[in-house]
Amino acid sequence: MPFSRSGYSSRDMRSFLELLESRGQLQRISAPVNPDLELAAISDRVLKCGGPALLFENVIGSTMPVAINLLGTMERVVWSMGLERADELEELGNRLALLQQPRPPKGIKQTRKVASLLVDLLKAKPDIDLIPPCHQKVLKGSEVNLDELPLIRPWPGDASGVITLGLVITKDPETGTPNVGVYRLQRQSKQTMTVHWLSVRGGARHLKKAKKLGRKLEIAIAIGVHPLLVMAAATPIPVELSEWLFAGLYAGEGVRLTKCKTLDLHVPSHSEIILEGTITPGEDLPDGPFGDHMGFYGGIEESPLIRFHCITHRKNPIFLTTFSGRPPKEEAMLAIALNRIYTPILRQQVPEILDFFLPMEALSYKLAVISIEKAYPGQAKRAAMAFWSALPQFTYTKFVVIVDEWIKVRDPRQVIWAIASQVDPKRDFLLMDKTPFDSLDFASEDIGLGGRVAIDATTKIGPEKKHPWSEPLTRPEELEARVDSRWKELGLEELKISDPDPVLFGYVLDDLIYKFATSQSIKDSQ
Repeated sequence: MPFSRSGYSSRDMRSFLELLESRGQLQRISAPVNPDLELAAISDRVLKCGGPALLFENVIGSTMPVAINLLGTMERVVWSMGLERADELEELGNRLALLQQPRPPKGIKQTRKVASLLVDLLKAKPDIDLIPPCHQKVLKGSEVNLDELPLIRPWPGDASGVITLGLVITKDPETGTPNVGVYRLQRQSKQTMTVHWLSVRGGARHLKKAKKLGRKLEIAIAIGVHPLLVMAAATPIPVELSEWLFAGLYAGEGVRLTKCKTLDLHVPSHSEIILEGTITPGEDLPDGPFGDHMGFYGGIEESPLIRFHCITHRKNPIFLTTFSGRPPKEEAMLAIALNRIYTPILRQQVPEILDFFLPMEALSYKLAVISIEKAYPGQAKRAAMAFWSALPQFTYTKFVVIVDEWIKVRDPRQVIWAIASQVDPKRDFLLMDKTPFDSLDFASEDIGLGGRVAIDATTKIGPEKKHPWSEPLTRPEELEARVDSRWKELGLEELKISDPDPVLFGYVLDDLIYKFATSQSIKDSQ
């Protein structure tokens, strides 16, 4: 299925703002707003209402406008990827799955898909911009002043102003391979910030190598990029691709890059702002506390200190930001989209999994509901173990609920019924202790180590049961169809069974994506 790329540009955040405004999805706010607490409070309320993206044009203490809530709805996330329909996320995942685990094509149809992907790889190769807009203004040395940036402080207990949606760019000191991630940065002084990243992330690995080599680590922060680049940088899919090439695959065209003024690093040429600096291994400062995606304040951690010596930016730059907290938040919308992109890759890794769902209210990764077509005893627990090891991000999933294929994983009523009616905790809980875990999850007794549990809510078969297992109550399809046809005749046309709350357990769009994915998988298997 071809992508519909209408209105897409991978090169410029401003083009995306224009697209949103043309579709009535951007609200300009000219009244003065304080970046300390007030701006985030306003944005949070708008996001919870499903409201538009916001452009604060009069931010107290800065001449830069602030863009926020650009990805506050699934609809806008889909648009940011150059797509018009949410079901196209699944097709994108199918194409990326070919890269994840290449196999010899079966038949002409699959051969064409592989050939098409190779063409896409050629199109996705980044190119160099010799006259980059991000270098329209250059500040070096004593001119560097982070106080001129409209850094927001979202929560009252936060330590300082932060950068949240900047692309953090480093390079492997040995191989030269770049890494692009999205990490929180805390202001420490007019020319320094700390970066908060997990030890398994690419930037942290590069810093360890730089320490062994006795070198400083070069680091650049690109602020105000097209949201699609943020999506690509936040996607932890284990394929040997640079994030730039991966972003090009997302976009359908190559990312335009340019070399930093003072570093041997490449950055998106149409970024609004570029910060250039270095990290001296071992030079750390306390970072935090900050409100995080868990819905609580995180702790204080010693984190690497970045010393910035150069800032470049476009004329009249726009500062892009967001903030964390209990869902719904922009990061939760990103996670919903990424989960659908992961689906074909997960099915490829674990074929017995028919569908899975990561509820937004469970932080989009702490709880997973998986449906399988059960064929043998013990299969549910095996599927849970396979899920935890399929992709790196699932390592931090605390709860996995496995249900039968006829249970809709996006309907909380059906899932809770399956747990309540088909689970004996003594038999159906698989509890694991002291496994590698999310250091932000303070519910664990040991930071960095935690337990996890799989709940087998499937129908029990064979030696899993010691007495007859009853059949669930159902009615013949013919009877249901006959009742449907008579509904208006009976004067009941205004009555219908209500759908699940579209906020609880995610958004309705997700179910539509699944329906498309199921039909597409059936077609592909024929």
